[in-house]
Amino acid sequence: MAYQFETVKLDKGMYNEAGTSFTKVLEKCDPSEQYKGTPLEHLDAFQRQLKRFDIKVKGPDSDVVSKFFATWESAVLFPEYVARAVRQGMEESNILPFLTAAETRITGMDYRSITSAPGEEDKGLKLVSEGAAIPETRIRAQENLVQLHKRGRMLVASYEAVQFQRLDLFSVTLKQIGAYINRMHVADAVNVLLYGDGNNNAASFYSVGSDPIGGTAGQLSYEALVDFWSQFDPYTMNTLVVGDAMAQILKLPEMQDGAAGLDFQGTGKLVTPMGATLLRSSAVPPGVIIGLDKNYALEMVRGSDVLVEYDKLIDRQLERAAITSISGFSKIFQEASKVLEIG
Repeated sequence: MAYQFETVKLDKGMYNEAGTSFTKVLEKCDPSEQYKGTPLEHLDAFQRQLKRFDIKVKGPDSDVVSKFFATWESAVLFPEYVARAVRQGMEESNILPFLTAAETRITGMDYRSITSAPGEEDKGLKLVSEGAAIPETRIRAQENLVQLHKRGRMLVASYEAVQFQRLDLFSVTLKQIGAYINRMHVADAVNVLLYGDGNNNAASFYSVGSDPIGGTAGQLSYEALVDFWSQFDPYTMNTLVVGDAMAQILKLPEMQDGAAGLDFQGTGKLVTPMGATLLRSSAVPPGVIIGLDKNYALEMVRGSDVLVEYDKLIDRQLERAAITSISGFSKIFQEASKVLEIG
């Protein structure tokens, strides 16, 4: 039985269609819907092209890099393979989904988000009498644009050095590039949580031992965490992002009770303060704990997915081929994130 994917004409111009990805272009030429009920229904359009050229990218029997360059058309697939491996590295141990309430994809470099800054009167639950005005929630555009940052790494290798390397091993190196890029994006998110996005919306800072936070400065206590948690009303502190303070939190006596130990041994899940998701990032400054309501604090603005210099990769010019991703972050509700300084 002949399949349509075997006759798709591949060309490097498929990477250059504005507002779409290589895989989406492939899907237009070879829709996955037509493979339902066939042995190929679990493959997307790119994976079907790998099958077409008999390129194995995983496992101990994976092919070598040079297999992509056996023909001109199969070489067109190489940049997408690189991009997918990098994306996989970005997604492994990615904490951004636990920090962002929404993700917005744009095609340009300019983006202005929206915000709402309710006062104390607006937060109250008022009785609306017959004929009375209904309380308002005002939503407005931010004064300043969201800053988008291009983050990336340079792939530096000669074709001669990698052509006989197994794709399974080469993917590990590409995934590490993705992990580095993702750490840069997390650092951007942490910076916006701490200091705002340029619209006068930095987080409120609290210090252990200074009203309204109890305890002794320089010493983290469960009491201080409870006081910090109580500052979030009407939001919920459901996420904590920490750096070196992780060890101090886990050493608290309240975090070491018998039931918590059994749960950790049985499920691998750490007990966390007030049930908040506990995340670790080296981007958080020493002695600082960031608390936030994940559902209202941060918007991720993605200017592009993973971009590779496809011309260089297709032509086997791997020397200094850039791999980049563009994104930025915007505060949604300023009071949905706060900072505790241990001191």
